[in-house]
Amino acid sequence: MTRRTVSAVRLLAGTAALATLLSATGCGSDPAPTIALPSGASIACAGSGQLLGAGSTAQANAVDIWKTTFSAACPNVIVTYGGGGSGAGVQQFIQGKVAFAGSDAPLKPEEITATAQACPGGHGVDLPMAAGLISLAYNLDGVDHLVLDAPTISKIFNGQITDWNDPAITALNPGTTLPATGIQSFHRSDDSGTTANLTAYLAAASAGAWPYPPSKTWAGRGGQSANGSAGVAAQVKQVKGSIGYMELSFAQSNGLRSAAIATGAPQPADATAANAATTFAGSTVAGTGSDLALKLDYTTERPGAYPIVLVTYEIVCDKGNRASTLDALKAFLTYTISAPGQQAIGTVGYVPLPQEVASKVQAVIPTLS
Repeated sequence: MTRRTVSAVRLLAGTAALATLLSATGCGSDPAPTIALPSGASIACAGSGQLLGAGSTAQANAVDIWKTTFSAACPNVIVTYGGGGSGAGVQQFIQGKVAFAGSDAPLKPEEITATAQACPGGHGVDLPMAAGLISLAYNLDGVDHLVLDAPTISKIFNGQITDWNDPAITALNPGTTLPATGIQSFHRSDDSGTTANLTAYLAAASAGAWPYPPSKTWAGRGGQSANGSAGVAAQVKQVKGSIGYMELSFAQSNGLRSAAIATGAPQPADATAANAATTFAGSTVAGTGSDLALKLDYTTERPGAYPIVLVTYEIVCDKGNRASTLDALKAFLTYTISAPGQQAIGTVGYVPLPQEVASKVQAVIPTLS
């Protein structure tokens, strides 16, 4: 394994070439944000050829940054990431089509069992890699700050609250004039880890207002659907009186406002990376062995803790990885979980993982075989 330091000149060149890279690597319709990449990063290169990944669209902006920086340092490896949603990524991993899958929800027991066919002598494990928050992004003229809570969000997305001046919304927003505009909600059409995390929050925190179990597949009544995080963001941006859920970076890149969440704390929590970090600080590892699936506290009432958070996992084989891609996979993941890798995605709305979690991931990566 060789260590390469990316110069500022090469990183700027990588930024200029980003559109070409995206079209060549098939990362789907989710556009990468315009950012300034780090002025330099030390990356240990290894392996060669094409490294394939697929899945979560919530992490697509993060992967675009990572692969551009990594490719500038390690030109012998071409990282290709296709979106399609967490469900599609997990299925491609199980079928042995990709070296890693991005998923905003950890593997279920039956999925772990199914990964054995792609991981001879082992199985898939969840490595937390990109942390973020789910924005309730809205398009409502004249309303610069909106507060919602879990019961109200549940009823909006289940078709029970249909107007912006509904008493339940008005009560959460004293002093704000809410228009008598109909609400148009947008949800994901594809199986999505973002949906799984939002519905996990609603199921845990809505006191029964959300009647469905957490799931990657949307179960609410009413509303319209769109494909991927970018699709939902595009619809909310276009339709007045609309609301949708998406990873924060997509709300930011589309100039959308995000609702604050009333949790029972003295003040509602704004949708900021710092407030999401407060929630992540209370997370614990629920997985065993090399699996580092996290348990998130969706019902937190800590002051300043934004509760609707998600972690995107890179799903890889603990054993049985293909020899042709193993070295490149380990090198790429080592960069993404490094301090420079986490700081790079922090510039576009993601939340750097707590060091306690990052250290655990850094310890597992060398053991992959």
